Amino acid sequence: MTTAKVELPPKLIPVFMGEARYRGAYGGRGSAKTRTFAKMSAVKIYQWTNEGREGIFLCAREFMNSLDESSLEEIKAAIQSEQWLADFFEIGEKYIRTKCGRISYKFAGLTRNIESLKSKARILGCWVDEGEAVSEGAWRKLIPTVREDGSEIWITWNPELDDSATHRRFRLTPPKGAKIVEMNYTDNPWFPAVLEQERQEDLLNRPDDYVHVWEGGFKTNSEAQVFKNWRMEEFETPAKAIHRFGADWGFAIDPTVLVRCHIEGRRLYVDQEVSKVGCEIDQTPALFDKIEGSRDFVIRADSARPETVSYMRRQGYKIIGAKKGPGSIEDGVEFLRSFDIIVHPRCVNVQRELMLYSYKVDKQTEDILPFLDDKNNHTIDALRYALEELRRSGYEPKDVAKPVKRDGYWPSEQSDNDWITA
Repeated sequence: MTTAKVELPPKLIPVFMGEARYRGAYGGRGSAKTRTFAKMSAVKIYQWTNEGREGIFLCAREFMNSLDESSLEEIKAAIQSEQWLADFFEIGEKYIRTKCGRISYKFAGLTRNIESLKSKARILGCWVDEGEAVSEGAWRKLIPTVREDGSEIWITWNPELDDSATHRRFRLTPPKGAKIVEMNYTDNPWFPAVLEQERQEDLLNRPDDYVHVWEGGFKTNSEAQVFKNWRMEEFETPAKAIHRFGADWGFAIDPTVLVRCHIEGRRLYVDQEVSKVGCEIDQTPALFDKIEGSRDFVIRADSARPETVSYMRRQGYKIIGAKKGPGSIEDGVEFLRSFDIIVHPRCVNVQRELMLYSYKVDKQTEDILPFLDDKNNHTIDALRYALEELRRSGYEPKDVAKPVKRDGYWPSEQSDNDWITA
């Protein structure tokens, strides 16, 4: 057997290590998940062939009317990118098989072909690409069809709906031992410059679709989005800005978050953030210290974790629990909506949540409901806490009066000290 080096995105290395019945990846565009799974299917076939196994590797999609709609060309390119794989496989216009003939690729649409595959082949492995569209009925038929000892099922998909069969099966309640990860463009060490340009253009010009396309978020009803009063923009934070900090606590699934912002009239500038899932309480000071000024200004934090607030206070932070009460979430959100929010490009989590935070939608009628959906809101909550005392004090965002030259003079040089409102 040949010894060869196969380069993978680091996040996918554990997915393909060891034994597993299910391997998968979901996420947005440019993550290299499809290309990696295509290459690893050839590597797996190479391994199985050298173990003396015979059968087929099925590449399936929910809908496939011709080979043009299959993964055939993707797999060809992956094999041809590695000389040792190219030497091992025989590649024709409409087929790929090992030169020894023991294992071949088959391509099928699950809606039409799964019944015929049951009795005709020993399916050693199956890769379902574009798996978001696969119905529950198709999964129920496919899974018991891939029944050889040591057989594997792989899934790659771009999430669209939070109630899809694939989401329920492989994210909400994944099978025991499944190795499935989220992959986005930030996880691809070879993310190309041409896609980076497209990503930046989508972020600026098509924010409603950005999170779904690039960050693996679900498709959203743009009318249900809570925040439309924001934009991404580079800016310099004034040296003497009054920083307002907000913190939200998390651990196993949700992140611990700290955000920093400051106000100029009706503009709310968000210039720094930190976020970490699985942050132990004794790791939190190191996380917060990544933001300049976090020990100098007051931090308002989620009061649901008084022990964490107390611990952080003992570590030298000026931290207090936010005041909660009936309507505090709704009031805090409306207060944020009263600003023009400018987010620095480095605050990617704030950007993501401002795009995704939404009202609930009636799944039967698509009507927008008057209830905030309790997700995609960790940095949003932190921003609410940061501005809580300001909101309670009755602050009203207003345009800032700025000096303007008149006849070549600044107001301080004129007798009437003219000012205008920007």
